[in-house]
Amino acid sequence: QVQLVESGGGLVQAGGSLRLSCAATGRSFSSYAMGWFRQAPGKEREFTAAIRQSGGTYYADSVKGRFTISRDNAKNTVYLQMNSLKPEDTAVYYCAASGDYGYPRNQYDYGYWGQGTQVTVSS
Repeated sequence: QVQLVESGGGLVQAGGSLRLSCAATGRSFSSYAMGWFRQAPGKEREFTAAIRQSGGTYYADSVKGRFTISRDNAKNTVYLQMNSLKPEDTAVYYCAASGDYGYPRNQYDYGYWGQGTQVTVSS
């Protein structure tokens, strides 16, 4: 069982930066791939970034080069550094954990979810 709590969302102007954090409680954090998804109003939840148990990372094309995902297994925390933010990045951002050792991108690959944190980018 893993519990996830996101923090770090807020309001930022276009071009600005935010860092999201996701703190996990429970056992064996390092055995989970960790992902970030986002959901804008009226849209489906979409994959944003993920980091594998090995530390390998992968991103949605829409955020590649602007967002960086990282993890600190000693702190049971995963981060999402978001730079050069755009109004279209506005969404609720969710942290999720997957026991899959591949490259999980589908939300159904993730069994544990946080409550989400709002990110709003003004133009």
